[in-house]
Amino acid sequence: MVEDAGTDGSVSCATRHGPKRGWADANAVSTGIKGPRGKRLSPTMLNTAFQTFQFWDGRAGSLEEQALGPIQNPIEMGETLDNVVKKLHAIPGYRSQFQQVFGTGVTADGIGKAIAAFERTAPAGNSAWDRYEAGNKEAMSPAAVRGLALFRTKANCNSCHAGFNLTDNVFHNLGVGIDKPDPDLGRYKVTKQDKDRGAFKTPTLRDITKTAPYLHDGSEQTLESVIEFYNRGGSQNPNLDPQMKSLNLTEQGKKDLVEFLKSLDSHQPVEVGDVDLP
Repeated sequence: MVEDAGTDGSVSCATRHGPKRGWADANAVSTGIKGPRGKRLSPTMLNTAFQTFQFWDGRAGSLEEQALGPIQNPIEMGETLDNVVKKLHAIPGYRSQFQQVFGTGVTADGIGKAIAAFERTAPAGNSAWDRYEAGNKEAMSPAAVRGLALFRTKANCNSCHAGFNLTDNVFHNLGVGIDKPDPDLGRYKVTKQDKDRGAFKTPTLRDITKTAPYLHDGSEQTLESVIEFYNRGGSQNPNLDPQMKSLNLTEQGKKDLVEFLKSLDSHQPVEVGDVDLP
């Protein structure tokens, strides 16, 4: 695995995507080198191989492109690709491995490919829900089964959290943070289309209990509070997704939904030991 720790050595990929934190960040928003704070939560790395777009606003179309973004971001690692190439080239082990794998010296292209290859080794699956769908009707608790029914009917969660990875890979405006003085406009910054103002990518729900806090700005600390946010129909604004409506769930229904979300945790969590870098 190729990893750079920023110009001052304080921030690496693992700083924001730790395996013991569900490959995500426990902080609402991340702090970069020299202390600046971003506006967005670092999302989980789990199952990113199956995503059509990368980053909350979808500005990267591949893992290789995504991998190089934080390195150059001034409020993340604050590096330059040229400098990272020089730093890695100075390490004999990296020079040797790049030659063996890519047939070249250390390059920015190779760095992106190496990090992306590692990211693809972090899958999530074989959850209680997967086993239930495969025919084991004892895999989920009765409360989780009731929650699944709500997920697919009254709560309408699966209109966006669809398929095996529980995401439609599309961007939606939920009204999160839209009432702030300087709101994050999300996908609009990429497309410049008014319909995308305040829209963010639907995240996977895999291993959701391990990746708190939630939403693109980390504004909700618990699954219960996320469900309350959806239950009231998000936050009103001109671009609110038409599927965001008050749900009028019962207290029992809310608890059942939480139990279903718990059933999405992988049966055998990914564990990674110390990696010996060259």
